[in-house]
Amino acid sequence: MSTDPATNHDLWNEDLAPTSAAQRTWRWYHFAALWVGMVMCIPAYTLSASLIEAGMSAYQAVFTVFLANAIVLLPMLLIGHAGTKYGIPYAVLARAAFGTRGARLPALMRAIVACGWYGIQTWFGGSMIYTLLGVLAGHEIGGAKLDGLGINAAQLLCFLAFWAIQFWFIVHGMNAIRKLETYTAPLKIAICFVLLGWVYQKAGGFGPLLDAPSQFVAGGKKAGQFWPTFWPSLTAMVGFWATLALNIPDFTRFARTQRDQVLGQSIGLPVPMGLLAALAVIVTSATVVLYGKALWDPVDLASRMTGAAVLIALIVLLVDTVSVNLAANLVGPAYDFSALAPRHISYRTGGYITAGIALVMMPWKILESTQGYIFTWLIGYSALLGPIAGVLIIDYYLIRRTELAIDQLYRDDGIYGYRGGWNPVAIVAFVAGVLPNIPGFLNAAFPAAFPDVGTGFKILYTYAWFVGIAISALVYGLMMKGRAAPALRPARSLD
Repeated sequence: MSTDPATNHDLWNEDLAPTSAAQRTWRWYHFAALWVGMVMCIPAYTLSASLIEAGMSAYQAVFTVFLANAIVLLPMLLIGHAGTKYGIPYAVLARAAFGTRGARLPALMRAIVACGWYGIQTWFGGSMIYTLLGVLAGHEIGGAKLDGLGINAAQLLCFLAFWAIQFWFIVHGMNAIRKLETYTAPLKIAICFVLLGWVYQKAGGFGPLLDAPSQFVAGGKKAGQFWPTFWPSLTAMVGFWATLALNIPDFTRFARTQRDQVLGQSIGLPVPMGLLAALAVIVTSATVVLYGKALWDPVDLASRMTGAAVLIALIVLLVDTVSVNLAANLVGPAYDFSALAPRHISYRTGGYITAGIALVMMPWKILESTQGYIFTWLIGYSALLGPIAGVLIIDYYLIRRTELAIDQLYRDDGIYGYRGGWNPVAIVAFVAGVLPNIPGFLNAAFPAAFPDVGTGFKILYTYAWFVGIAISALVYGLMMKGRAAPALRPARSLD
């Protein structure tokens, strides 16, 4: 493929260019496998734990996880449509709404969030190596915690070792990641059933957690507090995949047809997430019988197995974490960083940047408490990403009627150049969607500094993603009405 003479070279490179027909090889089962591969991960496994800790029963927790993923599937399919129709990644699609230069803002925000997730998953992988070494040595390894880090030297080295394992796949590109996802998905499903059978046999049943009532029933510790707990929990669960809801075009641009991406994602996301939540509850319930307490961390559970089982379990978890992290948290930011300076940053270089930032974010700090994980991290970034999704969906469906002039997305002097490459309306809509959630975020993240921000703002924050996407969509739709007529013309490819 060659560039148009009018194309700005600082807006275009081979990785950001529309995919050719030869590159569109993904069928529905590739997308289903992709999602099964990403869903079967340790953070997703522990989601039910956070909900039950908050007071829900097992059934309430599983339903909340399933409902949240059914909700987030909708914007995922809507935004993914553009990737399949035009073969463009998220960072390029965002130019239609935010401008050829302004699109760097949502791209950078999405990228930084993904770097945080990449670091979290890398920390989980390093923890598995650390646990495995401790099991093989017969005692816990390490020593005193390093000043300023809060972890010991052995934990740091294991974290760096797992980081290096993933780096190999970054070097070998997108095709290596697709193969890894396709081949490991069936293995993960099989392992889930093996784990289920193992705990049933060992515990002689599935344990007491399944029958335990929620803490919200009359006489319970949190009687009458179900709804104040349910809504922020649902928002956090939606936020779990909110990053992928934005950058899903990075994958759907390789789909053969719209049917492939819609069917594959519909099969691969909501039901597997619900089933994984159920599996987590069942297995953890059995650990109460086996070990006298609930073990929500699968790494902790694996370390308590004996013989070859512990080695097999930890290796499977390692493979799982690599496959999830690369697909969910590497592909998107790699494209996003490339879009910041296409002339100098390729997709592979963007991957290097992602891996580098993840190193310095100290991800173990995010996971120190359930409060920090749910109310600060998951809900906090959903307050940023929801407004971006609202702008993109309204722009693509209501303003553009799904018609984009593709060559114009790679030109500063085209119809998506707006004012100096920025669309002020998109920025105003984005800010309008974020602002109502800022007081609630400050209270959740820094309660000592912001102890009283008002009940109304606290309540709004529990619905952060929903509030953000609704306000930004409304503001953008009203302000852009009648302003984007030139974009409603037949698309022209760069091919």
